Amino acid sequence: MEKDRDESSEKQSLCINSNKLDDSVKDNLIEEQLNGFDTPIIRKYSFRHIFPQIIVGCIAHCIVIQVGINMAYSTILEDGLKKEFSLTIDQISWIASLVTISVPLGSLIVGPLMDLFGRKKICLISCIINIVSSIILVLANSVTLIYIARVTAGFSSGLSSVSIVYISEITHPQIRPMLLCFNSVFVSLGILITYCFGIWLTWNQMAIAFILLNSCVLFILLFIPESPYWLMYFGKKELTGHINQIENILRLLNKSEEMYREELRRISAISEKQHTDNELKSSITRRLLYFYEQLKHPTVYKPSIILFTLFLIQQLTGSYVIIFYALSVFENVGGKFGNGLDKYGAMVILGVIRFLLSIIASLFSKKFGRRTLCIISSLGMAFSMFFSGMYIYLTSSYDENGKLKEIMVKQNWVILIIILFYVSTSCFGFTIIPWTLIGELLPISVRGVLGGIMISIAYIMMFGMIKGYVYMMDEMGAQGTFFFFSAASFIGAVFVYIFLPETLGKSFSEIEQYFSKDGEEELPTERINT
Repeated sequence: MEKDRDESSEKQSLCINSNKLDDSVKDNLIEEQLNGFDTPIIRKYSFRHIFPQIIVGCIAHCIVIQVGINMAYSTILEDGLKKEFSLTIDQISWIASLVTISVPLGSLIVGPLMDLFGRKKICLISCIINIVSSIILVLANSVTLIYIARVTAGFSSGLSSVSIVYISEITHPQIRPMLLCFNSVFVSLGILITYCFGIWLTWNQMAIAFILLNSCVLFILLFIPESPYWLMYFGKKELTGHINQIENILRLLNKSEEMYREELRRISAISEKQHTDNELKSSITRRLLYFYEQLKHPTVYKPSIILFTLFLIQQLTGSYVIIFYALSVFENVGGKFGNGLDKYGAMVILGVIRFLLSIIASLFSKKFGRRTLCIISSLGMAFSMFFSGMYIYLTSSYDENGKLKEIMVKQNWVILIIILFYVSTSCFGFTIIPWTLIGELLPISVRGVLGGIMISIAYIMMFGMIKGYVYMMDEMGAQGTFFFFSAASFIGAVFVYIFLPETLGKSFSEIEQYFSKDGEEELPTERINT
């Protein structure tokens, strides 16, 4: 009897918009739901209960494998095209960086697109564009076509940010931090795949392999459900069928009855909290004005400032430079490391370490949270880059000709270990956590649009760092560049300690409440549908 009453209440909350309840009744119901069902997560569910969310989340993450491929492919193209097209230094920097400058375009439009067409469809479109990019590479007979392929791949990478939003919406707060961190695991998998292929395949043979890989990803994406949050906010609300579809998806993802009912009540309550009337949705001008008003709210501008700063520090630490220029970096510090280990072997070791550490970091994020991992990561990066710079400086000081290779030929395995330690520590925090925080810190009402803007800004920063790295090395030298990375990493640790809140186990409404003034203000009860 009690269960029937609870289920009836859930149905009622899902039907609030269509039944046109009195505003005071709505407010009371929403307040009751938010207080009762969006509380800190104390109860822990078994692996069997959350397994469907893990599977669906991993499938959605498959689209970001190509993001890792795009990053690592730069160093393969650089090495392979030098002979074939006699590339200049400027052309090399463009091939590496073009894939990042086109990402903002995809990131800027992915918000409106995912709101209009749904999270799942944009995942499929991103995968199709990846295939087109690889086809262009297969057919490329000039540097211009390679530029076009890289720009196309970057645009697809921008669209792939839909996976972060999708996963944040289909997962329970108990496992959301871990699954969001899996984004970096799949990026690292793409990097590892590319580095391994680079040993045995030519750059255009690798493009064919990427076509086959993305075709497989496209196929498995067909079987994942649409986000129930999107269906509630943006889907067509033919009452009975619409609600049944949401309930079926929630039952598929939440195998525990208690877990299902908890999520059903949360989604209905938060949906009404973010509701926008038809008059607002019909006016682009009013939507833009409303978005501007939201930006002035602390639950929006505070996390936005934190994310912007984290992404800036992330790039200044050089954590992505070594991915884009792996072979070049290893060549600059000697090229050979002990018996039989050359720059290609070092590159694969880097890929393996990054992949394994990304998995470990994802598992640790469930226990230790964002702040702890970020601080450990940034301090480890700071010390390793400092020792790298000191090692290069001291060994160069004893070389009368100023040539690093002559003095380090028998002992440059030391610098390799230090660099690999730097990569290992970066995987725990600053390489992965800023991206996952987009799906946690930003309010649901602006997450699609503002998340796309934030990712665009991050990739513009990445473009500047990747494009400028070759000139940075030319002006500052290896030791000066490493000292710069070390200083940026230390600043990152200080910033995280002071400003970054912990999101582990927190619901979306709790995170919003943290950023609101005195913990009392809430976002306006309207949303953007752009």
